[in-house]
Amino acid sequence: MYNKYELLKNIDKIHTTELGEIRIIKNISLEIEDVVNWCKDKICLQEAEIERKGKNWYISVDRYVITVNASSYTIITAHKKK
Repeated sequence: MYNKYELLKNIDKIHTTELGEIRIIKNISLEIEDVVNWCKDKICLQEAEIERKGKNWYISVDRYVITVNASSYTIITAHKKK
């Protein structure tokens, strides 16, 4: 079983691609420039629920779900909860 602290201790490795950044901004209607730091801040919140399923981490916090690849620490996407 994976522990959420594995993700948190590697928070500095978290990044995204240019297309990933565009996708995240579009999906959650962000009006900020630093998408990666926004995601990192959300992931580090005490109330964030962090779960690993297969090859990805899923972080559920506030009104959002952030998906991070577990091996590369790439933010794949983020979207509003349904």
